[in-house]
Amino acid sequence: MKIAVVGTGMVGETIGSRLIELGHQVAMGSRSASNEKALAFVGKHKTGASAGTFADAAKFGDVIFNCTKGESSIDALKLAGDAINGKIIVDISNPLDFSKGQPASLLPALSNTNSLGEEIQKTFPNAKVVKTLNTMWCGLMVNPSMIGGGDHTNFICGNDVDAKSQVKALLKEFGWKEQNILDLGDISNARGTEAVLPIWLRVWGATQNGAFNFKIVS
Repeated sequence: MKIAVVGTGMVGETIGSRLIELGHQVAMGSRSASNEKALAFVGKHKTGASAGTFADAAKFGDVIFNCTKGESSIDALKLAGDAINGKIIVDISNPLDFSKGQPASLLPALSNTNSLGEEIQKTFPNAKVVKTLNTMWCGLMVNPSMIGGGDHTNFICGNDVDAKSQVKALLKEFGWKEQNILDLGDISNARGTEAVLPIWLRVWGATQNGAFNFKIVS
């Protein structure tokens, strides 16, 4: 599958690298076609990787992973232009506000009665936004068996049932078990999954260990 990874940080690098290991073709998008991190990503993988602008990546990918910082996700995706229309956007970003220092809170305009996932869907009504993987460290996103035998919870939500099914198939390639992928419903449920971040950051701060996750037990 041809997949676009928008964002050149640690999350984008981790997602993109794992997708290439699984045999997918990945285009990493950034604001500039000469972005050093994106070019380093291509150099690291030799085959299966390419780089370009946000628009270049979006045109290439059948699925787009949004790995940008939540505060700039909308602006970054706008730079992709019409190439986003009709495509699945896997949104794994969070609307974190670092203006008052650490630990971060959520941006007021994108929390409680709104969310980043919803805002992306509103801004790009012809895209199919699926929110998932945003409640954990990126190492676990692509390798859930790293802890607890992979027996912990990954949330997913979005308006389009078929789009969620396609994303679930990718999650299973990462190693997620069907019983551990919890579908919360439509994209408004991103309000809940994004709200996990304040407690996640505090657990990380208290334990100094990002390799943990939450599990729903009933």
